Amino acid sequence: MSETWDYTLYVPNDLRAVTICRRTLRLILTMHGLIGLVDTAELLAAELVSNAVRHTKGPAALRVRRSAEGAVWIGAWDADPEPPRPPQRTEEASELEEGRGLVLVSACAAHWGWQPSARFGDRGKFVWCELAAA
Repeated sequence: MSETWDYTLYVPNDLRAVTICRRTLRLILTMHGLIGLVDTAELLAAELVSNAVRHTKGPAALRVRRSAEGAVWIGAWDADPEPPRPPQRTEEASELEEGRGLVLVSACAAHWGWQPSARFGDRGKFVWCELAAA
């Protein structure tokens, strides 16, 4: 059994929040001795939070938690209840200027998904991914 923990960082609709989330995530993982996950986790968190901030008008949140099995879950909440667009095949995505975020998440995470959720009294969604137990 691993130590469990759960952090949530609420952020405004501001692209600078992506950098703040990445640095906060780096600190959390480093302090919990999971430095080996930092680079991948930062990439995934940046993609999820960037989507939350770019494609919605309201606030967002980054959630990071570690399960008893040792998996690290990273998720972003946003105020738009519409599901995320499914990732396109890598060949198609490489030609696009935008829309590659969930392709990266799908390629780097053990699992990913989304679910309807509410925060701040608004309906929205939570898009999450899981990094394998470390």
